[in-house]
Amino acid sequence: MITKEVEQLLPVLLPDVKRIAIEAGEKIMTVFNRDFSVEYKEDKSPVTEADLAANTHIIQELKKLAGDFPILTEEEATLSFKERSSWDTYWLVDPLDGTKEFIDQRDGFTVNIALIHRHHSILGVVYVPVLELSYYACQGHGAFKDSAEQQGKKISVRALPKVPTLVVSRSHAKGDLQIFIENLGAHKMIQTGSSLKMCYVAEGVADLYPRLWLTSEWDTGAAHCIVNEAGGCLVKTDMSPLLYNTKDSLLNPFFFTIGGNDHDWVQYLPKP
Repeated sequence: MITKEVEQLLPVLLPDVKRIAIEAGEKIMTVFNRDFSVEYKEDKSPVTEADLAANTHIIQELKKLAGDFPILTEEEATLSFKERSSWDTYWLVDPLDGTKEFIDQRDGFTVNIALIHRHHSILGVVYVPVLELSYYACQGHGAFKDSAEQQGKKISVRALPKVPTLVVSRSHAKGDLQIFIENLGAHKMIQTGSSLKMCYVAEGVADLYPRLWLTSEWDTGAAHCIVNEAGGCLVKTDMSPLLYNTKDSLLNPFFFTIGGNDHDWVQYLPKP
């Protein structure tokens, strides 16, 4: 249950979070449009100066907002669960989701900013810098999309068509996901990167995003609220809710992002 104090803050915070995400995207694009170097973290994942510049800006700006909530970002995810477990409400940030897309000069990378309250995503902004798209939502107020053509377009999931559309990562056909796709049968497919996949489900472009590979909580937090407010859901593969900050690891279990349908997607999973 969301507290009344936090609930009242949501529509106040959302416009500023949208602005912060766009500003971070502008910093990313200054790097995207010139030569840049790539370094690698201990877990072998890539990081660029764009990640770091966006991260610094987002932290600086979020600290100015009402609520004075703690901030957890991908680039500074060193806090122990003992410390995190005391947080009732906090910001969860991926300053550049889809760094590989960024490095490959594709458009499928995003800025993700979420507000997590009692293990649930209650506010989310996803900004797509190359496409200049903003997806955003806060609990109880619906989900929206801003583009050059239209501002404040209300978005929603769609009913399941006869042939479903999956949205997957570009390197999708491996392991459990390959088996899932084979078991599913007739389908259409969209390939892109980052939390943009979940936004495609939220706006009714796709019907399912099956994530049967590792992700971290900052990869899903922002889009999770957008999907919920658009009428969809994000659940673990046993159909139980995906929650945040409940354990030492910040890795998510495998999950489904589901649009406007109650189809039994579990039946296509690999058999134990």
